[in-house]
Amino acid sequence: MGSTFSGIELGKRSIMAHTDAIQTAGHNISNADTEGYSRQRVQMKEFDPLYRPDLERAERPGMIGQGIDTQSVERVRDEMLDNRITEQQHHESYWDTRSKYYTMIEQIYNEPEDVSVRSNMDKFWQSWQELSMHPENQSARQAVVTRGENLTDSINAKWEGLMGIGTLINADIEATVKQVNDYARQIAAINGEIVRSRGMGDNPNDLLDRRDLLVDKLSKLVNITTDRRDSDEFFVHVDGQVLVQGGIARTFDLEAVIDNNGYDKLVWKDTGNDAVIKGGKLGALIELRDVDVRNEVQSLNTMTMNFADLVNDVHRNAYGANHVTGLDFFTQRSFVENVNGNYDRDGDGQMDHSYIFRFTGTTKLNPQEQIGLEGTMTLSGPNGNVQVAYHPTDTVETVINRINDSNGEVKAYLDRNSNLVLKATTAQNVENPDFVIRHVEDSGFFLTGYSGILSASGEQGAYDFAQEDAVNALAGAQFAVSPVLNPAGYIQVNQSIKNDVMSVAAAFMDNSGNVNAGDGRAAVEIASIRNTKVMIGHERTFDDYFADSVTNVGLKGEQAENNFNSHMAIMNDLREMRDSISGVNIDEELSDIIKFQHGYNAAAKFVTVWDSLLDTVINRLKV
Repeated sequence: MGSTFSGIELGKRSIMAHTDAIQTAGHNISNADTEGYSRQRVQMKEFDPLYRPDLERAERPGMIGQGIDTQSVERVRDEMLDNRITEQQHHESYWDTRSKYYTMIEQIYNEPEDVSVRSNMDKFWQSWQELSMHPENQSARQAVVTRGENLTDSINAKWEGLMGIGTLINADIEATVKQVNDYARQIAAINGEIVRSRGMGDNPNDLLDRRDLLVDKLSKLVNITTDRRDSDEFFVHVDGQVLVQGGIARTFDLEAVIDNNGYDKLVWKDTGNDAVIKGGKLGALIELRDVDVRNEVQSLNTMTMNFADLVNDVHRNAYGANHVTGLDFFTQRSFVENVNGNYDRDGDGQMDHSYIFRFTGTTKLNPQEQIGLEGTMTLSGPNGNVQVAYHPTDTVETVINRINDSNGEVKAYLDRNSNLVLKATTAQNVENPDFVIRHVEDSGFFLTGYSGILSASGEQGAYDFAQEDAVNALAGAQFAVSPVLNPAGYIQVNQSIKNDVMSVAAAFMDNSGNVNAGDGRAAVEIASIRNTKVMIGHERTFDDYFADSVTNVGLKGEQAENNFNSHMAIMNDLREMRDSISGVNIDEELSDIIKFQHGYNAAAKFVTVWDSLLDTVINRLKV
């Protein structure tokens, strides 16, 4: 016969199973507000039945049930949905970060009209116009100086605002990199604990929740994907690179870059290779700093450098009311003291590069004249060199436009003396310096004998900045040393002019070598710069610069906000779906507690009945 006490054991198992279920429901209620917690469910199964070999199978089955048992405590989680959220979430944080910082950038461009760069530049041009009509008037010269100071102050303030945002973004990048490294280490450590727990036969639900929460937070910072190849190995990838493999975590580091305003680039700490982050908060921050803000600063520097250079070019060749000449109206700071622009770029004590900003040819050119030459110019570009071809039927103006429309970082125009000028632009690649002509070469004779810039054609006569005294390749052309980084940050009116406003030059020397007090030709020429096609690149005039810069910032800010709202709506749907599956519903848990309580009471009643039966058998059964 069966065991007399088997019913007690069966009832005990039922009581223990329902106790586990009630305790798990209470655990769910306790963690209803815990970040990243997934509700848990007790998986119950029938206990292994007892085989009765002493009974004949023809009479009865031979398998007697032994009650219930707790098989496991499982968390309710949809891994496919988790993977989708992980892969999608970085888009939301990417556009959220861009939207927030573009709000700051827009505030810099939305200046009050009386202090904006454009307003002060308009007043500056007007002051020269007034001086051209009253060149003998000292107050007109004072107006030029005062409005010039107002203009430089507004340019300095705008540069400081943009650089302030860049510095803020850089600090945010440093903090975010530390967060990413910390999350990667924590995930790797939890992976080790999960493996050990599973090795002992446990189901580490809370550890899995903690790991998923860290992955969730990490996916907001960088564009990651996860891979669960088996129950013991968990991978996290960033742009195809392994970030976490089981219990091993790789980390990022920051490495200094020359000519990048002191900002660092992101690299893998173990290999030193560049790390590519295209999504998440970190990807947005790097793009904002190294592309968006950098482009805005470069655009402002380009405008400032060319504006000052063009005004100075006229002013230094004109005469003030005190007959002083040769003065620059705006101060310009040379990057190096060496007159040939020689610079020790690698810091080994030897001059190895030449930092030259501008070449001016020796031959006067007619913009409408056909050149009658054929060849190909090779100019420095964003990544390597670009080639610009010219043909015999091309006019000088056509060739200049072709240079400016190319992707090269060397641009051209004719100066006031009709000489060809080649100027360096800002560099797209952070590894290259701004306002430095890096390479100029001509297979033909347009840049040599025709315009008088290079001394020889072909590769042997090329100008290349990666050497000392590179200016020896020039055919007597005038050149100017590159300015100190960020001219928009330090441009000022020449102190000599501020000390004596009569030094403001408004006149040119006439054919007889005299300077007339009523001559305002120089002032007219400076005032005309406003609407002359003088800007470097696709922005032909200063008005084009202001219109394009404001429009560009506004459109990018609008794009960031629209994309953020779109991705936020998508993520809200996904999170709500996950919460409906994994989130704790208090009403549901209370209902389960009541259900398991009834089961517990029934099991206890069963034990009581069985105890009564045993009492009858043991104490009341008489022979």
